[in-house]
Amino acid sequence: MIVNAFYNEKGVGDTLLIETGEVTFENREWERREDVARIFDRETRTLAGYNIFNSSKYFDITANGKVDLTEELVAKMNQVIEKAGFEPEIVADLSPKFVVGYVESKEKHPNADKLNVCQINVGEEVLQIVCGAPNIEAGQKVVVAKIGAVMPSGLIIKPSNLRGEDSFGMVCAARELAIPNAPTEKGILVLEDSAVAGEVFPVNF
Repeated sequence: MIVNAFYNEKGVGDTLLIETGEVTFENREWERREDVARIFDRETRTLAGYNIFNSSKYFDITANGKVDLTEELVAKMNQVIEKAGFEPEIVADLSPKFVVGYVESKEKHPNADKLNVCQINVGEEVLQIVCGAPNIEAGQKVVVAKIGAVMPSGLIIKPSNLRGEDSFGMVCAARELAIPNAPTEKGILVLEDSAVAGEVFPVNF
């Protein structure tokens, strides 16, 4: 399960926002018990997330934005959810979301002149990613934001379909990673050949 959590006391209040899935505004339903609100799809009953109010009673969170999840924090979330009377449901994928990728191949998108369909090795798997960067080439080492990654802009990386081709991640430019003094021209960040596919790319935002 892709899980992201957010906390912004000044902007939102003392509420931990936990996102586990998407639901349209029209189908959004919620049920509150004590300090916990469970958000779900009215039609499918699929879980979309939780809001935990008065969260400082339960957690010691200093984040101002995205919260870094750990096994201990996820376990505590489930404890709070269960204590409120809900079934504990959060099983988080805690694997790194920003990793080094090796571009194994690049093919022109059949339905879009400025897009390429790339096969990118990220260590334990090869991801198909549609990329519009003008400088991407086979043989490069690049930074891949995997499904579930949260970008500095707040964008959450999700599976997508671009002009008929599935895409499972994003190849990142330096400016998209909020790297200081990043070039302004379009283009992905190309790493040194010594970088190893699958290793964690350190981000600081």
